[in-house]
Amino acid sequence: MTVQVNIGVAAQQVLAKLVAGLEIEFGHGAGEALARRFLDAEESDFVWDARVCERWLGALDSEDDFGLELDRIAVVGCMDGAWYAAVSIVDGDGQAQGLIARRECASEGEAREFYAALR
Repeated sequence: MTVQVNIGVAAQQVLAKLVAGLEIEFGHGAGEALARRFLDAEESDFVWDARVCERWLGALDSEDDFGLELDRIAVVGCMDGAWYAAVSIVDGDGQAQGLIARRECASEGEAREFYAALR
């Protein structure tokens, strides 16, 4: 038996649990503000993990010579109830290493339009 979980739905649950845990630790009202700080600090990871669709755009041309092969990946997703389209930098192990651009959208349809236009 295979269980499939929509990563976007899972991201919503993680955010709610993060806020709840922070409120237990720091008091009611503090959880939302602290969760926002976590989201801002780890934006590229959250954007990557909450994606519902991805498309390879090509290798990242980098002047750094650390032996890392990085790719530019277009993503569309929903996080905290807001749809977005973005370009993520991802390593060969599928781990987000950065974020080139992110655009918040009013709807899933708008996010998918911007996603389709990403190059």
